[in-house]
Amino acid sequence: MSGATETSLTCARCGKPANLQCPKCVELKLPCEGAAFCTQDCFKASWSSHKSIHQKAKLSCENDTGAEQNSVAPNDWLYCTRKGQSRTPKLPIFDWTGTLKPYPISKPRLVPAHIDKPDWAIDGTPKIEPSSDLQRVVEIKTPEQIERMRETCRIAREVLDAAARVIRPGVTTDEIDAVVHEATIAAGGYPSPLNYYFFPKSCCTSVNEVICHGIPDARKLEDGDIVNVDVTVYFKGVHGDLNETFFVGTVDEASRQLVQCTYECLEKAIAIVKPGVRFREIGEIINRHALMSGLSVVKSYCGHGIGELFHCAPNIPHYARNKMVGIMKPGQTFTIEPMINAGNWRDRMWPDGWTAVTADGKRSAQFEHTLLVTETGVEVLTARLPTSPDMFPWLKS
Repeated sequence: MSGATETSLTCARCGKPANLQCPKCVELKLPCEGAAFCTQDCFKASWSSHKSIHQKAKLSCENDTGAEQNSVAPNDWLYCTRKGQSRTPKLPIFDWTGTLKPYPISKPRLVPAHIDKPDWAIDGTPKIEPSSDLQRVVEIKTPEQIERMRETCRIAREVLDAAARVIRPGVTTDEIDAVVHEATIAAGGYPSPLNYYFFPKSCCTSVNEVICHGIPDARKLEDGDIVNVDVTVYFKGVHGDLNETFFVGTVDEASRQLVQCTYECLEKAIAIVKPGVRFREIGEIINRHALMSGLSVVKSYCGHGIGELFHCAPNIPHYARNKMVGIMKPGQTFTIEPMINAGNWRDRMWPDGWTAVTADGKRSAQFEHTLLVTETGVEVLTARLPTSPDMFPWLKS
């Protein structure tokens, strides 16, 4: 109990003069009337009924926050729920792990009729992928498939570069999504995430404590944020997938180190890719480097095979002592995409059913490439181009 600031208050229980006030009410900045008590005994006797005031205030605050967030977006923008299948005008109630909350999202963007589309584009449900033999067998790509993947992965790189160029404080993640969508369409491709199991946008934008699968929305990026943009393009019947984490304005040193370490984790993992290497060794390399920097590796999400299917064998865990079986062979294509957390590795899911966030609210970073195992080593199909923007200060040295 803390001393009340008013001297004319009366006890909420017995009506006597009161000079003590509920500390929770003080924290929530609630009116002094109804929150003052003459003694500790009166406060304790009233607690079971008085505490309901705190919950009502919390709900009111959340609704006010929702109204405030809606004010930055058009009236027809709504919050995403049920893994993309529903919308609601109110901010969902959730014990957010960090300072970030979802904002309303715009309507799904349209894809011209002439663009070749994957089988989930219309109804949100992949047909071929779930039951394919390639969920169990790692495909060896033909030279013709590899050439198509090179072309698609180059387009995906150019799309991500276009998104990187617009990242700055004040830009919304929805605006980033618009750039990704338009650049993909202009190249003749389809943005693979769009309507994949009902995902509502053309790319994933994961800000600060979001680990992966963040949904682009009306929130404006703020100076000091970090944001991952995850792009996948479907072109000529194959997919190309990559992502990078970018600085927004001036970030703190801890965030800079997190992002740089995550970049290094991916680079070190790629360096061991060649025929005969066990898939499980990738996790050992990544885990060792992250631990040396006092960081942790997310275990709930992994890299994956890719080609004519968006996701297929092999799974590529990024953590140590994983049970993945198999060795790398020439002609295999897959992604490595470590997600590294500043705190512990555990994650939670937002009410939208897509957005995975750190359980402790601390920041997370990610980088991803699509790779081809060659006869002598590895080809990074989504490698940076001479025209790629200069986003990472450690690459200048």
